[in-house]
Amino acid sequence: MKIVFLDIKTIGDVPNLDDLKKLGEFKSFEVTKPEETAERIQDADVVITNKVVLDEEIIWNANHLKLICVAATGMNNIDREAAENSGVQVKNVAGYASDSVAQGTFAMILHLQYNLRGYDQYIKSGGYSKSDIFTNLEFSYTELKNKRFGIIGLGNIGQRVAGIAEAFGAEVAYYSTSGKNTDQPYLRLDLEELLETSDILSIHAPLNENTENLIRYEELKQMKPSALLINTGRGGIVNESDLAQALDDDQIAGAGLDVFEQEPINPDNPLLRVKNREKIIMTPHITWASVEARTELVDGIISNIKSFKGS
Repeated sequence: MKIVFLDIKTIGDVPNLDDLKKLGEFKSFEVTKPEETAERIQDADVVITNKVVLDEEIIWNANHLKLICVAATGMNNIDREAAENSGVQVKNVAGYASDSVAQGTFAMILHLQYNLRGYDQYIKSGGYSKSDIFTNLEFSYTELKNKRFGIIGLGNIGQRVAGIAEAFGAEVAYYSTSGKNTDQPYLRLDLEELLETSDILSIHAPLNENTENLIRYEELKQMKPSALLINTGRGGIVNESDLAQALDDDQIAGAGLDVFEQEPINPDNPLLRVKNREKIIMTPHITWASVEARTELVDGIISNIKSFKGS
């Protein structure tokens, strides 16, 4: 069985990678450009891809292809209808990054809430050494306790975040983007009320027709001026130009983003030109990628290939 991993660089060095390589005649590429995909998979029985697109034409022309393993949860890069029509199975890995993304979400929240960058710079610039008191109350911060913690998208990750928010003493409320997630122990609100009442708004929804461009300037205007917006869900849910303008206009207090409409981020992205850089923290789509999460992801890929071989 010939196995081709098109973008192995996206999972990095994990301890169980050798176990994956032992499953067949294994070949990997660090990255794959669109024009390289068809040739690289022409003899493959199994293709593993994280973000490389497999469209209808590529799938139809891959005559040996039997299984596509998506090294992620989202499968937006696969033409699943074409795969089904070609008799090709498509399998993803779900739930492997819930703890990692939740941890990254709170890293952003606490960074912004505590103004850690400002305090750190205050000491490193020599300001603290010159102080006439033992502390610095120039940058005030508040606790998460008794704050409303709004969540958009209460799936596995959203529920993990909700549990941590409760541990901080926050009141959790949520908006279901599908309208179907109703059996939860948290306050369910419509989007408008969630925007108006949340002190923290954290996005954990998939990108689809219900969520694309969901948060625009109009929605940001409805939020509290003291509120924080966090998006570790998907780029495209928050309108980036509108968010940059809202931050410059002091419509909200700050934002933390791990996902973007275009990844890697476009150098002309307006978020890179926000006037007050203290109000925004950005990370390169990394909250999913703890060592533990990536190891579990590879375990999931191995399991998917083994179950396919045994079928």
